[in-house]
Order: sequence, then structure tokens, then C-alpha cells
Amino acid sequence: MTEYEVKVYEDIKLWRKKVLKRSSLFNQVSKKAQTKVNGMIPEKAHNIITESIKNMVKATLVGSNITKAKPQPAGVSLYDRDELMKEKLTSYRKTAVIEGAGTGAGGIFLGFADFPLLLSIKMKFLFEAASVYGYDPNEYEERLFILHVFQLAFSSDEKRRETFRIISNWESEKGKLMDMDWRVFQQEYRDYIDLIKMLQLIPGFGAIVGAYANHNLLDTLGETAMNAYRLRFLQ
Repeated sequence: MTEYEVKVYEDIKLWRKKVLKRSSLFNQVSKKAQTKVNGMIPEKAHNIITESIKNMVKATLVGSNITKAKPQPAGVSLYDRDELMKEKLTSYRKTAVIEGAGTGAGGIFLGFADFPLLLSIKMKFLFEAASVYGYDPNEYEERLFILHVFQLAFSSDEKRRETFRIISNWESEKGKLMDMDWRVFQQEYRDYIDLIKMLQLIPGFGAIVGAYANHNLLDTLGETAMNAYRLRFLQ
């Protein structure tokens, strides 16, 4: 193990503590408020969001070529992979911020459009991440891993712990997985982002919220993806 890999291993241990840590009281209260807010949103809007999530996610598993990036060869060091990953994250984060500001400025109608657009950006980023660390996202197994990374980034305490266990033991767990639980997947994602993203539907103010929210959501996904693939790489 190189000096850099030793450092990364220590980073992963700190990240593990962060992932498994119980949410703050504020987040727990926010979750309850979120449930109330969801109950006030028209069912039609819920259906649009749900279907966009389900359809986009399913597309990643049935052969949609989201990215043409080729997996980095085996001889590339972890340091070089991490540096390339940071470049990819910076690029996709900028795209997400611009998209969030643009749809947020349009109020409720364009605000709803932000959900599938942001989801697409996140999925494309994860396909790139897989390639950076030497995995082929065109393989079904790798797409399942991508979806678990996504779920790890955007889920509740209980589901996050379960997903972390699967990712940490991927080689032994992947054979048990045939498909995702779509209902749980989409609900966890929606519950994670609904509260902040609903503020994006307010005309004018929504542009600020949209840009800020998308920036933070891509940061969360980037940190999760990098460490999940680092963990797998070192194993």
C-alpha cells in the first residue's frame, strides 16, 4: 500500500463514521415537517416526480448509454483516479448549479422540471465516476453498484446504514441482488431532497435556492461516490 493509499484509508474511516452517524435533531424534525409538506402537494405533482425518478433510474439498467467514457486502465494509480474524479465533480457541479438557478428562476413549472434534469446530471456523473475507477458502467452489475452509491448519498439513517453494509461487502453481496426496490429507492430520494427543493418553486427566490441546493447535492454525491469507489479499489 502506497503512502497515498494509507492516507485515503484513514479518510475512508472518517467518512464511515460520518455515514453511520445518526442525523441531527434538526434533520429529524425536518423529516416530520417534510411529511406534512408532502401531504399538501398535489398528487399530480407527486406522480410527475415519482415517474421521472423511476424512468430515469430504470434507463440506467436496461442499456441506456448515458456516457461514452471508457474505464481507466488497471495501471492508473489511485491518486490519479482521485484527481480525475475531482475534475469530473467540478464540471458536473457547475452544470447542476446553472441548471438549478435557471429552473428555480422560472417558478413552479420550471421548478418541477428540475427534478428529472438534476437526476440526469447525477446519473451521468456516477457513470463517469465508475469509469474513473476502472469499472464499466455498461455492465449490469456496475449499474446496480451505481444505484447503491446513489441511494447511500440520498437516504434516511436506517437505509443509509443498510446500503453502506452492502457497498462495504460488495463482492459477497452483489450475487444476492437481482434488482432495486424501486418504491423504496424513489421515496428515499424524494424524502431527502423534497423539503429544500420545494423552496425552489418560489419565483425569484427559487433561483438562489436552486443553485445552492444543486451545488450541495452534487457535493454530497461526489463525496459518497469517491469514497465508495476508493473503498472498493482498496479492497
